[in-house]
Order: sequence, then structure tokens, then C-alpha cells
Amino acid sequence: MPAPAARGLLGWSESEWALFAGSWDRLGPDRYMADGGRYRRRRHATFEASAGALHRKPHQPHFQSRDYNPLNGDVQRWFDPIEPEVADGAILRAIFDRFTPLFDTLDHRDAGAPWHSEVHQFRIETSPAELGRPTPEGLHRDGVDWVLVMLIARENVAEGVTEIGADDGTPLGRFTLGTPGETVVLDDRRIRHGVTPIITRDGAPAHRDALVVTWRAD
Repeated sequence: MPAPAARGLLGWSESEWALFAGSWDRLGPDRYMADGGRYRRRRHATFEASAGALHRKPHQPHFQSRDYNPLNGDVQRWFDPIEPEVADGAILRAIFDRFTPLFDTLDHRDAGAPWHSEVHQFRIETSPAELGRPTPEGLHRDGVDWVLVMLIARENVAEGVTEIGADDGTPLGRFTLGTPGETVVLDDRRIRHGVTPIITRDGAPAHRDALVVTWRAD
């Protein structure tokens, strides 16, 4: 979904986007990288989402089995919580308001049936001293039903190409989320996805910011 289409669908203002995107400057370090990397920052929150309703759950760890994340799986990972002004802000609320009913329809679920949803803010950093890996686990599934990925920022970044493949690993496409607001939505039961490492354009520190929201039938 190109950035203008995403903005048209979700309806954010310039000031709302500035506050939303600015929160990525306050992410804490990801201390769970089994590859020893220190290139990832993030915040995390969980919600119960349904058509017309959204409730934030008590803060809890993010968990994936090694079946879905062979690098960092089978570990309860506690990340800093998403700030209330982001969790309660217009952009995240609009994402849930627009996409939750769509997924209900696509999956033939009763309107109002709850989804377990997780929201992740990611910043991947890179420099000549350390390669930034948005998906160090490679082409993968997240173990949910639906995944939304929105680009927030690319600062001094080259590469970082999104790759998608069938569940058996057959390549299906490659594209680069390059403009803030560009969004991709994936059926995680059918599609694997990943992002190639990012590098700095000119040798100075660089970063790629992304929002990931997932929906899983509760």
C-alpha cells in the first residue's frame, strides 16, 4: 500500500504523524539477540482487538517458538512497553479500526470476536562497525494470522529489501518500503517474509524504523 493510500485510509495529520514517528527515538535496546547483535531497539504492547473495540492487555513478554523463530525462539522476551500516547494515539487506533473488520470478513469470523494482537516498534541501526539485520531469523512466519508492516523512517539507509515467499520457501516477490507510511499486509498462514540487512549509505550511522502489528484468533 503506497504511503498516500495508507494516509488516505487511516487519515492521520502531519502533527499526528510527527508525534507517532518521533516516539521511535525513545525505544529501548533489544537485549535478547542470540546472535550477540546490538543493532535492534524496540517497544512492545499487546491488545484484545475486535470490531469497534480495543483494549490494552497488561504488559507481558513476547514469545515465539523456535518453529517460527529459530534464532530467538522459546524465550520469554520482555521489552519496554509502548508509550501510552502511542498506544492510545490516532494512528494506531485507526489501524485497528480499519483492519480488524477486514480480517473478520476475510476469515469469516463473527464481528466482535476477539483477536490477540501484538504491536512492535522496531529500530534497526547500522554503521561500519555493525550490520543491521531487520529479520536475522531469515524468511519466516510469525505464527499468527495476519501481519501489518508499516515503514516509519529510513535514515541514511541502503538495502533493506522486503522479500516474500510461499510457505514452502518459493520466492514470490521483492520490494523496498522506501517512503514513510508505506505498508504491506500479509496472511501469515500462507506467506513467509523477511527483510535483507541494511547498510549505511555514507559511512555515518543509519537506521530503519518500522511498525509491526499482528492479529491472531483468540
